[in-house]
Formats: sequence, structure tokens, C-alpha cells
Amino acid sequence: MSVAAGAFLIFAASQVATPGPANMALMATGARFGFRAALPFVAGVALGKQLIIWPIGFGLMSLAQSVPMLFTALKYISAAYIIWLAWKVANLRLNTNAEATAPGFAAGLIVHPLNPKAWAMIVGGFTAFVAPGTPTLEATAVIAICLLACQIILHPIWTFAGHKIAQTVAGTGAETYLMWTLAALTVASVLFVLFAGAWI
Repeated sequence: MSVAAGAFLIFAASQVATPGPANMALMATGARFGFRAALPFVAGVALGKQLIIWPIGFGLMSLAQSVPMLFTALKYISAAYIIWLAWKVANLRLNTNAEATAPGFAAGLIVHPLNPKAWAMIVGGFTAFVAPGTPTLEATAVIAICLLACQIILHPIWTFAGHKIAQTVAGTGAETYLMWTLAALTVASVLFVLFAGAWI
């Protein structure tokens, strides 16, 4: 096969499983609203990555080379948005019986398009695991399927972990520390990708 699917699947699993803006958002949502209420958001996050995989596969890489400033601006705008979300997470409290409504499918869809780690992961997939001359449709489909498979398994795990942690610490002195820790990890993951030069 022209795409090293097995190797990419291992890479994808390692990336999807590790902390990042999306996983922190999933964990915080599970903690705040409970696992079941968060499932539409989880589905949106998983499918939202497809919104950037296919455009990258069908030519966004060449656009990045011809208009680099556009992608530099997008990188910092995305990072600022994720950091703003982290601030909101830091100030949330884990009262799952509150009247607030969990973010839904549409809110989940925009998480990965605004996630620098997702862009870095996908660009890395196309540049490191796709052989030159591979048909565009084949390369993009393999990468899309591998990432979606990892997300279907791993995103609910992060959300469920947040839900279980919330059951333990909600209403205790540890609640504030948990939410600030989730926010800090989100910011740290964004800054790492931003300044490691791994994004486009």
C-alpha cells in the first residue's frame, strides 16, 4: 500500500490518546455535565477532524506553502481561542445537576478545526506516512479512517474519565484544583505545539 497505514495508526493512536486541547475539552465536558450528556459533543469532536483532513489532503498543503502568513495567522487565532476556552474551564464548577446545557454536536465540530495539535497531527500524517505519487483520494481516505477509528475509541474514554473524576471531587476542595489543572494542561498543550514549530 502507498500509505503506511499500520505505522500511521500507531502514530495516530499515540497522538489521539495524549493530552491536548480536544481531550481536555472532552474531559472537562464529561466532568461538568456527565458522560451521557456529553456524547453529542464527543461525536462532534470526532467528526470535526474530518473537516480538516480532507481539505489538507486535497490541496491545503500547497496553499500553506504559497501563502505561509495565512497559516501563521490562523495558528495564533486558533491558539487564542483554545486558551480562552481553557479560561472558561478553569472557572467551571462540577455541579452536574445545574440547569446549564452540555455543549452539543455543532459545538464539537469546531474543536478540531481550531486545534493546533490536530493540524500538526494531520500534516505530519501526510508528510511522513504517505509515499510520493500516492493517489490523493487513497491517501486522504486512509488517514481519515485511521484517525476516526482512534477517536471513536479514545475520545469517549477521556470524557468518561472526566465524568468519574467529577463524581469523586465535586463539591470538595479538590474541585477548584481539578478545573485549574485541566485548564493549565490545555494551555500547555497549545503552547507546546505553537512554539515547537510542529504546526504546518
